[in-house]
Amino acid sequence: MSAAMREAYRELAVVAAVVVAIGGAAALLLLAMGFPIAGGLTALWTGSFGSWYVFTSASLVRAVPLMLTGAAVALAFRGGVLNIGGEGQLLVGAAAAAAVALAMPSATVTVPLVIAAALLAAALGGALWASVAAYLRARYGVLEVISTIMLNFVALHLVSYLVRGPLQEPTHVYPQSATIVDALHLPRLPGAGRLHSGFVVALTVAVAAGWMLRRTAAGFRLVAAGENPAAATSAGGIDVRVTTARVFLLSGALAGLAGGVEVLGVTFALYENISPGYGYTAIAVALLARLDPWRVVATAVLFGALEAGAGAMQRDAGVPSTLVSVIEAALILAVVATQSFRSRRQRPDVGEHVQPVDA
Repeated sequence: MSAAMREAYRELAVVAAVVVAIGGAAALLLLAMGFPIAGGLTALWTGSFGSWYVFTSASLVRAVPLMLTGAAVALAFRGGVLNIGGEGQLLVGAAAAAAVALAMPSATVTVPLVIAAALLAAALGGALWASVAAYLRARYGVLEVISTIMLNFVALHLVSYLVRGPLQEPTHVYPQSATIVDALHLPRLPGAGRLHSGFVVALTVAVAAGWMLRRTAAGFRLVAAGENPAAATSAGGIDVRVTTARVFLLSGALAGLAGGVEVLGVTFALYENISPGYGYTAIAVALLARLDPWRVVATAVLFGALEAGAGAMQRDAGVPSTLVSVIEAALILAVVATQSFRSRRQRPDVGEHVQPVDA
């Protein structure tokens, strides 16, 4: 059996184990909370994978921003940048895309250009928001974990200001922007319900990011800088500061693009709480994928399905949707514990390499 086939079987075994773990955890939680196990699991399944329409219109639609933000987190973490600010970068990207789409003309001949401009503005907005934390890290040594978390709250209030001020809809009654005209909505994929072309964008980005890490010199520099900055500098001649700054901006751009895709493909307007926490869930998506953008595609679909199933459980079986959040947290803890255990087993004992010294 070839190495590729063994790897494929290994990946399928992991997927099967995750599915079984989700089902078992859900059953145990339903039992502990006093809800019927059969009804809860049935609602979870039917709300996420019950039909082609449900799968594409609910699960995959939710998976699109998770793919982009998950890839953003995976790249940043692989490069040694703990970017926790995906939520804020997504919000700024959404605001930038909405502003461009509402301000630019939408004549038929310019529709593709306006959509492209709006998505580009979203990516630039996310990168600009990430650049604040990148500058603070490079100039003053501020931990990006702290700065990006704080910037999330700033972005949240920035969106609140925009939808109550400069971008508020014309009647000034509702705290949201005007609705983006139909011509500027991302086209829907044929035969896939509400699934829009942002899915193709997200899939392309994830595949390109994984290829970049595996096949390019830039990807090698990124991984080397993240694994061991000192060795990358001394032995590899890599400018770690420049490399980490670039991956920080790239991560912010992908998260911002997720916001733009969400505005043009799903919400069609900017409003408060436009994101249900995609930027935070993306951390779980990336960790479960072991920081591999290719695996992020699968984990994003999984989490998108769980989010869709959570709504169905609450609607059809009366089960609180927070139960799914508990399952997601348990999955991440299990993955982190497993990776920690494997790293300890693979780490050689220091004593085994100590050579005796002749007297």
